[in-house]
Amino acid sequence: MEHDTLARALSAINNAAGRGKTEAEIRPASKVIIAILEILKREGYIESYAREDTGAGGKLKVKITGQINKINAVKPRYHVNKNEFEKFEQSYLPAKDFGRIIVSTSKGYMTHIEAKQKSLGGALLAYVY
Repeated sequence: MEHDTLARALSAINNAAGRGKTEAEIRPASKVIIAILEILKREGYIESYAREDTGAGGKLKVKITGQINKINAVKPRYHVNKNEFEKFEQSYLPAKDFGRIIVSTSKGYMTHIEAKQKSLGGALLAYVY
């Protein structure tokens, strides 16, 4: 039984990027993981991803651009309001405006920068730089 599929998926991407590989394989696929991959693609951290249906949850093949220094899940999943992002930026990112924290809000998944612009809070899911 898998407890944190998101952490496992991001760990697979982090390990592949750290080894200089251009592709990572994630199993099982989920809607949350796909939403985060969309954000990573939009922000330029990954080139693309493709879903393959293998029956038991499917799998994702992710093409990495080489822009990832570190990617990881936030544990525990902190709930923050729109004014608390600064302290978590200092905790998880190496410098201001360098990297992204991915947040689950009432309006969907987005980066912490988009959440601040829309004055939204939410649960911290992952960070990447």
